[in-house]
Amino acid sequence: MSASAAGASARPVAGLREIADRFDHVLLDQWGALHDGGALFPDAYRAVAALHAAGKRVLVLSNSGKRAAENQRRLATLGLPAELYDGVLTSGEVTWSGLRSRLEPPFAGLGQACFLVSRGNDRSVIDGLALTLVEDAREADFILLSGLDDDLADPEAWPALLTEAAARGLPMLCANPDLAMFGAAGLVPGPGALAAFYERLGGRVAYLGKPHAPIFGAARRQLGAPDPRRILVIGDSLDHDIAGGRAAGMLTLLITSGLHREALAKAPDASQSVRDLAIADARMPHWIIEHLTW
Repeated sequence: MSASAAGASARPVAGLREIADRFDHVLLDQWGALHDGGALFPDAYRAVAALHAAGKRVLVLSNSGKRAAENQRRLATLGLPAELYDGVLTSGEVTWSGLRSRLEPPFAGLGQACFLVSRGNDRSVIDGLALTLVEDAREADFILLSGLDDDLADPEAWPALLTEAAARGLPMLCANPDLAMFGAAGLVPGPGALAAFYERLGGRVAYLGKPHAPIFGAARRQLGAPDPRRILVIGDSLDHDIAGGRAAGMLTLLITSGLHREALAKAPDASQSVRDLAIADARMPHWIIEHLTW
């Protein structure tokens, strides 16, 4: 543990009401915070409703490689109506917008031939864009990684394709930087792990989701550019939600029953265990909570 981490602390809270005077806006993660992929958490529903009633603006911020509308429809299907929050912003939406405008790096000059890797053959991240999808990476101008099916989550399933692509200098856009994801058999490597593997092979990767700056900047703009010190980032990942929020100068709240639940489940002192897990202040949340609740 670093010396800086030793000085950091995360105060446990029983509910958002304890710290509601500290923030006006919320950037709220999906998986592990709002739902488990199959069902909405009842306490999370009530918390979002209470935030709405208290006049807080809530933006669901997700590393989903799918477009925002797709995620909003899914939340409605799970039982969270759109009128209870102020919108959804996904890394897939940030990617789509960048590919449409082509005004700034990493999108400018990418070319039009795209080798797409997605979950369930989803193509929402490229809908309406002037791209040519290619089935052979050797014909591509860039790789777009928006998701992974469980059976292709292991980076070792990709060495031949990615080794050749890296040797060619083929750039990759990673529209979902999650290092791990919940699969049918539990936690499996996420798209971010595959992108990191590509980097180790010498490939160039641009990450568009949490914890990287583009998605936090886009989220703040969507909220009307408020003071980042009045924005609370809520999520279950130290690597993505907490590190990204801290880097953006925002407040952070870690849900301990999510991604890190196995490491924290039997901890006698949750604050100390989170501090040990975080290693550095840059990944240390301001507060911790077991489940999202008001």
